Amino acid sequence: MSSIRILSDRVANQIAAGEVIERPVAVVKELVENSIDAGATRIEVEFRNGGKSYIRIEDNGKGMSPDEALLSLERHATSKIREAADLNEVSSFGFRGEALPSIASVSKFTLRTRAEGWDHGTEILINGGKLLEKKDCGMPVGTVIEVANLFNSVPARRKFLKTDPTETAHITYNCRLFAVAHPQVAFRVLENGRTVFQSPACEHLRDRISEIWGKALANDLIPVDVTDEKCGLRLTGLTAKPGVGRSTRRELVTLVNRRPVDSRTLGFAVLDAYHGRIQKGRYPPAFLFLEIQPQEVDVNVHPAKREVRFRNDGEIRRFVLAAISDTLAAARDTIAPATTNEPETDRADSPRATPVVPTPSPSISRAVSKGSVGLRADTSSPIAKPAVAKKTPAPTKPTVATPSPAPAVQPIAPPAPKRAPEWRFISRLKQRYALFEAPRGLVMLHLRHADQRVRFERICEDFKKESIASQRLLIPHPIEFEPLASEALNSQLDLLNQQGFEIEPFGRNFYRIGAVPVWLSEEQAENFIRDLVDMIRQRGDTRKGGELAWQAIAKLAVEGSYQKSDTIADSSIQQLVTDLLACETPHTSPFGKPTFSEVSWNEWERRLGGEK
Repeated sequence: MSSIRILSDRVANQIAAGEVIERPVAVVKELVENSIDAGATRIEVEFRNGGKSYIRIEDNGKGMSPDEALLSLERHATSKIREAADLNEVSSFGFRGEALPSIASVSKFTLRTRAEGWDHGTEILINGGKLLEKKDCGMPVGTVIEVANLFNSVPARRKFLKTDPTETAHITYNCRLFAVAHPQVAFRVLENGRTVFQSPACEHLRDRISEIWGKALANDLIPVDVTDEKCGLRLTGLTAKPGVGRSTRRELVTLVNRRPVDSRTLGFAVLDAYHGRIQKGRYPPAFLFLEIQPQEVDVNVHPAKREVRFRNDGEIRRFVLAAISDTLAAARDTIAPATTNEPETDRADSPRATPVVPTPSPSISRAVSKGSVGLRADTSSPIAKPAVAKKTPAPTKPTVATPSPAPAVQPIAPPAPKRAPEWRFISRLKQRYALFEAPRGLVMLHLRHADQRVRFERICEDFKKESIASQRLLIPHPIEFEPLASEALNSQLDLLNQQGFEIEPFGRNFYRIGAVPVWLSEEQAENFIRDLVDMIRQRGDTRKGGELAWQAIAKLAVEGSYQKSDTIADSSIQQLVTDLLACETPHTSPFGKPTFSEVSWNEWERRLGGEK
């Protein structure tokens, strides 16, 4: 067994760097936090090659004197705390005194800083933890830190870094979080000399969200401002209108004392507040700022300070839940229902209008008759998904539009049934089920599950075709993604465009949807593309998944099928049975749920005693 020894400061710093500096975005995070603590009103972040080769953080904060600049590079040197008791009153971001020496130990590190009252600045150069040079320099008040060749002295850690686009996306997203957390600070982010985003100081949070996340999202948010003076809690920010949802939590941003954090307590409280207000499985976009007494929260439970621990989780959860619920209830009568093109939640007390299918344009008709390989969402099955009803006065007399002479869209003829259905329709039950009499017993059909199976197999069959018919949008629809989602979409763009989509770049992180497959309705296009991109990010490269990947996309496409409050004719139910029994797997939905259940006549006789 080897003898015990004390590690050198250089090795100890490199080990500490492994805890604090996991990847380039951690460097940016630590240095931006220091800039905010220094009172900066302008922060500029520049990086190259995903931050692996070069990172520069420049601010106009108060800067440091020559002695403070040298002292800041020592381990456990900090201006934020003095005694152990100060950890209970932490109100700053960077406070442990490990970031600068850890970064300097695994990179070529340059620090230039000047404090107010000094006629010159100080420049310090360190390479791999070794001090190379200290000299005076000319510069304005503030601090500039450059980090080059990150992890070159620790190749084992460098090889675990992701690709440049992935690291770039993480840095950009993190900078967006800080920009939203501090609207009063002007931010500028540059990648390889090109501006990624730039936002001046904003007076209102909505303006910052509009610049960083897009106007469409900003318009779907309502203000939150609730205070509990007894508990010393305040929740402010913006949260989604009822009905607005996303497929991931990426836009559910929670901040504690202006610090972006991942908190299960806050996240679940927000989701509980939206229960019944958005579709199940969706997440509301929100930017929520929780103000709490510093002694009531521990921000030092995670090496990178990504998580926090509350002294009283139950109290925090109840406060946030009540604050969001009360805000949504108060806004219910003052805002119009959000138009998100998402299927509503299952509610039997909210009947829908009978869907109206417009006459297709000649261009669409020609496209379908030429390719004849797909169906729109509202014609792909006997059960049509109605459009979102608008508040217009009901006409006293139904108006019948004169059909144009253009040829009508002919849906794909379903495959020949494997056996003729011998089910006799009896009745609908609770708008969710249909009861049939079959030769062997009584059959209960689940309308939604059956419709999903029919649509799923037809869409999968379309994907196997060499070319899929698409319908062009009358006006191309612009759509914006955050950097990580944009990278995922770029990696699969060619493949998607071969499957009936027409999506083209329209600026950095902006795209334009020009056409969609004919089985997808125009109104659902944006939400479907967003969910599709999120699925690609979770699954990885769909080109390697082959048919399984497209089956997952087909499952995504049938998410918005029949709901129990939809209007459906009895004749359509009978047609649904015919189509279902023609499927390869008629017994279950694409999500593994049963489509029907049969109770035999023998079982009924056993239960009821039979005839003597």
